[in-house]
Amino acid sequence: MAMADFKSVFPEFEGEDKLIAAAKHISRELSSNKGLTDEARRILINLGTQLSSISLTDETKSEKVCEIKMIENQLDSVEEKVRIWETDQSMIWDSGMDEFDEYLDAAEEARKLTLRLESLSLNQDEGGDEKNELQRKSYDILQTTMDRLEEEFKYILVQSSQPFEPEHMSFRSSEEDTLDESSMNSFGDDSVEESLQRDSLSRISDELIVDLVNPDVIPELRSIVNLMFNSKYDRECIQAYTNVRKDALDECLFILEMEKLSIEDVIRAEWGSLNSKIRRWIRAMKIFVRVYLASEKLLCDQIFGELGSISSVCFVELSKTSMLQLLNFAEAMSIGPQKPEKLIRIIDMYEVLADLIPEIEAFYVEESGSSITMECHEVLSRLGDCVKVTFVEFKNAIASNHSANPISGGGIHPLTRYVMNYLRTLTDYSETLNFLFKNIDEEGDQFTILSPESSPTFREEEKRIRLSPLAQNLMSVSEVLEGNLESRSKLYKDVSLQHFFLMNNIYYMTQKVKGSELRPIFGDGWIRHHNWKFQHHEMDYQRASWGPILSLLKDEGIQNPGSNSVSKIVLKERFRSFYLAFEEIYRTQSAWIIPDAELREDLRISTSLRVIQAYRTFEGRHSTHISDKYIKYNANDLENYLLDLFEGSPKILHCPSRR
Repeated sequence: MAMADFKSVFPEFEGEDKLIAAAKHISRELSSNKGLTDEARRILINLGTQLSSISLTDETKSEKVCEIKMIENQLDSVEEKVRIWETDQSMIWDSGMDEFDEYLDAAEEARKLTLRLESLSLNQDEGGDEKNELQRKSYDILQTTMDRLEEEFKYILVQSSQPFEPEHMSFRSSEEDTLDESSMNSFGDDSVEESLQRDSLSRISDELIVDLVNPDVIPELRSIVNLMFNSKYDRECIQAYTNVRKDALDECLFILEMEKLSIEDVIRAEWGSLNSKIRRWIRAMKIFVRVYLASEKLLCDQIFGELGSISSVCFVELSKTSMLQLLNFAEAMSIGPQKPEKLIRIIDMYEVLADLIPEIEAFYVEESGSSITMECHEVLSRLGDCVKVTFVEFKNAIASNHSANPISGGGIHPLTRYVMNYLRTLTDYSETLNFLFKNIDEEGDQFTILSPESSPTFREEEKRIRLSPLAQNLMSVSEVLEGNLESRSKLYKDVSLQHFFLMNNIYYMTQKVKGSELRPIFGDGWIRHHNWKFQHHEMDYQRASWGPILSLLKDEGIQNPGSNSVSKIVLKERFRSFYLAFEEIYRTQSAWIIPDAELREDLRISTSLRVIQAYRTFEGRHSTHISDKYIKYNANDLENYLLDLFEGSPKILHCPSRR
């Protein structure tokens, strides 16, 4: 082909391009010649393919150069938008949604341009140096936008946070209690439910999950999260979120009045202060787990839910410190001194934590949260051990609670009131205590309970009944209490007052069991046996107090020697001695006290039946043998005087009536 013809065929080619085009044309023309051998045709076809490749490479090179130029222009535009906000100290969020969305678009554009540059593969002669320079620029712009979005993200979270107000929720809390004798007096029958009242809180429904952040900003927060994660700034995003929300959780614990206390702080605290802290902890645990943590978990899911397990990871990271702070307080309580006054509180803590653990486990299902759930179970176990040890200390405190002085009037000892009210309160925790006191033998031990038929009076076979672990332990406490009362009774020099004191206290114990939730635990056999016990002490009191005075109203020894006639001198002495003895009993036993009105009336009646009947019979039988002037009191007088006994106010007979 002549050069002129070539130019006419390829007018658009110049230089090297013209030569390649001509070679390709010649190759095609030759390969179409039918006279060529197959080998020659194959060579020409390969040549044409190689020439086409050379041409395509040059075309691609031209396209890449154009793309780099286009990316450069786009990067300049993004940089200009970003630079405007870098010179402005205000927050983009405060400028309105249009400005905020525009910045998000710029950041997204920077991310996409960076990815495009990363995907380009150019050597040096194809514009590789220019591409590398642009890539460094895109990285810088992307870094700038991510730093700004991180600050905006934290700012929106803080500014859009909504106040948490637990004071609008209603929770019951217990009053203080203690085992020292000065405070035992305050634990009467009517106040025990108030003074040892258990905390109660039904499970909180989903309706009480609160919005910790204004719901209107969730879409924007989620947009920032997705952009930062897509830009491989996920670690910075998570750190920013957890830092802000950790502060919010700290604020929540502050509102709930939970101090950061070391184990040493808890151990050194006075009981009054510690008791208040425990009540606050119980309330805080319920609110924190069931309301606040549930709400925090929802917030994490709303913002990070599209990213799979990231939501759980964030939740664990931001809540771990606060949860451990609450658990550390419980652990400190479990290892501190096992004082009896702590028992109810420790059981409360155990029950609250046991009740909340399933919910806590649901929050921390990921492996990263396993340390928290494990700590919960360990603290629960320590609290359970503390309950058992403290219960033993409670029994020991009863056994060792002695005094050198007897209680005035032989009434109900404050220790008796306190212990029985305490045992009644423990019945509210029956399920928990049965679980904690359960023996290794699942069938439980057999305890021998004395019934009236097996008492020394009746001597029949003892009845063996199977008791729950709680019954075994509560009854063992009552036995320790009875032993303590036996020791205290010996402080009275008057034998009749010893029996009077034991009658009062055992009757009180029996009535407490009979009229409360203790009855099904102790059983009717225990009640019958203790009815017999206090009646036995009542009879012993009657014999010790009134036996000697009633012996003066017997006919033995009042006859003249060698005759059946009554000796008036002896009879006068009998009446005089009877009156003196009655007046002495009146003086002393009007100061004695029976707090229970029914028992007081019963004892007066039984005393009156014995004494007045004996006096009336003796007086009537010998009225003809003695002058009226020696009859100081008639039967009605004595009967009325008996009504003054056991009131706790000593009286003296001044003006006896005379016939």
